[in-house]
Amino acid sequence: MKNSILFILCLLFSGFIAAQTTDSLSVKKTEELVVDQTVAKEPYDPLRPSRAAFYSAVLPGLGQAYNKRYWKIPIIYAGMAAGIYFHIQNDKDYDRFRNAYKRRLAGFTDDEFFGDGETPIISNERLINAQETAQKNKDVSIIVALAFYLVNIVDANVDAHLRQFNVSEDLSISPNFEIDPIRVQANYGLSLKFNLE
Repeated sequence: MKNSILFILCLLFSGFIAAQTTDSLSVKKTEELVVDQTVAKEPYDPLRPSRAAFYSAVLPGLGQAYNKRYWKIPIIYAGMAAGIYFHIQNDKDYDRFRNAYKRRLAGFTDDEFFGDGETPIISNERLINAQETAQKNKDVSIIVALAFYLVNIVDANVDAHLRQFNVSEDLSISPNFEIDPIRVQANYGLSLKFNLE
């Protein structure tokens, strides 16, 4: 009996000590200052892409200057200049072949493609083929120059769109590694953070 009374007293005493420790716990209130380290964003301008495209249409390369992509301007002008240069060169060749062919039809044998002898170095059929080839090359070189002009406009528009594209921390994918406290196992995963404001 003494043992049972002693046992009951020990239980009551331990309960009293446990009650004292839970009651004596206090919650401390702490305040933290959180500094937001976001970079100041330019306000979204919906007309910026169309403005850049218009500038590039008026003067090639001006849209790239508006977007501050100065390194693209020499590429645009080099492509357009190459197209114009080859158009002029093929036009000169076309005129040479055409004039030589006309002189042969008129009965002259003194063109640059006839040579010194009695037989021509280049036949009349070859002069006709050379004229057709020069005409095709003229057309292709104009198409190349126009393609660089159009790519200049499209590039200015797309670049202006992409400069305003949201690449903030509100949208991010990061690996996630957690340990499950119940099963004591590692859980692997990917977390996607998507914040709409």
